[in-house]
Amino acid sequence: MANVQADGQWYPPEWPDRIRALTDGSLTPVVPKRAATVMLLKDTGTGPVVHMLRRRASMAFAGGAYAYPGGGVDPRDDDRHVRWAGPLRTWWAERLGVDETVAQAIVCAAVRETYEEAGVLLAGPTPDSVVGDTTGDDWEADRAALVARETSFAEFLDRRGLVLRSDLLGAWTRWITPEFESRRYDTWFFVAALPEGQRTRNASTEADRTVWITPREAAAGYDRGELLMMPPTIATLRQLMEYDTVAQALAGAPERDLTPVLATARLEEGRIVLSWPGHDEFTQHIPSTPGAPDTLVSQAVPEASDVPNGGAAV
Repeated sequence: MANVQADGQWYPPEWPDRIRALTDGSLTPVVPKRAATVMLLKDTGTGPVVHMLRRRASMAFAGGAYAYPGGGVDPRDDDRHVRWAGPLRTWWAERLGVDETVAQAIVCAAVRETYEEAGVLLAGPTPDSVVGDTTGDDWEADRAALVARETSFAEFLDRRGLVLRSDLLGAWTRWITPEFESRRYDTWFFVAALPEGQRTRNASTEADRTVWITPREAAAGYDRGELLMMPPTIATLRQLMEYDTVAQALAGAPERDLTPVLATARLEEGRIVLSWPGHDEFTQHIPSTPGAPDTLVSQAVPEASDVPNGGAAV
């Protein structure tokens, strides 16, 4: 059972022991897996709303937490035969800070996972078009084959005569799961507009609920302790709050800093201080001795209005 703060933060009960082990050198960090997640946006009369899903409580990682569609890279996502439109792979490699093969894999994972978990496909028959309705038995069969890894995303695009629309994605931020976690992900967060004619649905077996919600409403639910979220999710929601339209958010993506956010832990006055650089609201003081209670003690967390505008699962 996870420890949950009054403000909705999600903290596994094993963290204190694992942090102690990391600080004393007895824990070797797990190598993080590459992952991608997409914040799907659409305009409403009250501003942009974002598509979120709630992970089933039974999930081993972040059960019960609200997140965005996303997941790990399929080894076949770096297939060089992927039909591609938008900025070249060289551009994406520079933007994401990786080589071209990894850049393609990350972008493919973002598009593929969005289709697998939300039924939304950022692809079209030409470089300047997007498919419309993606519901129906034939589309569902293709989606299920992707989920089961019976077919690769490249094969799916080829058979459908589609090209991946990388220009519909905006790279937003990058978070790496802390070194003391047993499940680690190096996750790139993207923004994208819901394509005209398409609609989201709960296509994921990992989620028990999906919602369209304004970033401000979601952040308020987190602050009241009603919506469970991990640090990158609430951090990105606060960042989205400054935009009045989807177009503004997409236009702001190219200027976003993609320096990875990685939590650090240090010993201070008998406690472990856990902090995320640039995100002071998540700083925690954790008992550092084996006999101490494992309940996490929050620093004073500022009100939502005082938090400056600063994501698989991290």
